[in-house]
Amino acid sequence: MSDRSDRAVDRVRATQASVPAGKSAPGEIERFLGAAKQLAPLATGQAGRLVFALDATMSRQPTWDLACSLQARMFEVAAGSGGLAVQLVYFRGMMECRASGWVGEPQRLTGLMSRIACEGGQTQIHRVLKHIRDEAATVPIRAFVLVGDAMEENVDALAALAGELGLRGIRGFLFQEGHDPAASAAFAMMARLTGGAHARFDVHAPASLLELLRGAAAYASGGREALQRLADASPGARGLLTAMDGGKR
Repeated sequence: MSDRSDRAVDRVRATQASVPAGKSAPGEIERFLGAAKQLAPLATGQAGRLVFALDATMSRQPTWDLACSLQARMFEVAAGSGGLAVQLVYFRGMMECRASGWVGEPQRLTGLMSRIACEGGQTQIHRVLKHIRDEAATVPIRAFVLVGDAMEENVDALAALAGELGLRGIRGFLFQEGHDPAASAAFAMMARLTGGAHARFDVHAPASLLELLRGAAAYASGGREALQRLADASPGARGLLTAMDGGKR
């Protein structure tokens, strides 16, 4: 999914460039991303890197809006562990899958997310995993988050890619809305193969997703030690640790 291997995915630089407010109209996102590509890469120093991947197919708009409102809290919890750099990846529509540049401020990520509208389509999780694998060849990535509610792909292909990420030490945090059996099985499998965690959340209870995102951000910025510190005060973080330990905590 990088520029080297998948031209269908555009890598872009998230920015606060001036564009019309509101949801994306035809051509608006392409113009915005085209201008953003001209910017220099964000200097992230030694900040931990987290790929933040979201399903942006039509049913996901409420969850997309929720994630947009909560993402700033990921940066807050990571501040005490060296900071956080986030790359947004999303898929929607007819084989559209895009990745932003690395951003270190929640305002820049909000500026990009608020201009993207969900569109109907099928899941493209394999493209997300391929992108993370290829991106990790050039920058260190400690973890990724995938937020979604469905899985419509070849499970064996996902398993192979998840296994590669696990061997690279990239932990996957798979956060599922709802109880779709296919998604549950696939998300749990990817979490297990990456050494990460699978957890469910309720879009009508924002605190449930917030705790999960904060836990993943803590791990991305400071590893298991940072997640352990957060777990002392966060049931959601404790649940992630338990899942990472195979339910043995």
